[in-house]
Amino acid sequence: MYGFDVKVKDGFDAAIQRVTEALQKEGFGVLTEIDVSATLKKKLDIDKRPYRILGACNPKLAHQALETDPDIGLLLPCNVVVREEDDGSVTVAFMDPAAVLKLVEKEGIETLAGQVREKLMRVRDALAA
Repeated sequence: MYGFDVKVKDGFDAAIQRVTEALQKEGFGVLTEIDVSATLKKKLDIDKRPYRILGACNPKLAHQALETDPDIGLLLPCNVVVREEDDGSVTVAFMDPAAVLKLVEKEGIETLAGQVREKLMRVRDALAA
């Protein structure tokens, strides 16, 4: 499995706000925000339920990873997806850095990936509360 998720009780916009705040508490900022549903509408005239990809980054941990392997930037930032389901509920899904960073065969990356995973799981748990 390459990710983990949680259903939240919030509406879509409130979920974006809550996940951004919870990420900040764990030292992450949102570097990018891709509005997939708006892009599909604009480029292909396809209507989709709200779907956003947030590119989250913890600068300290990203620096450590880049010091280990400069090409690790290909796997950064950590993506967080906020999507509205067909039933109107909202799911927040997190890339599992431990799964993704298994691709990098450098000493210390597994430990670092575990630290990032723990932080993201705390964000998930905070959203479930």
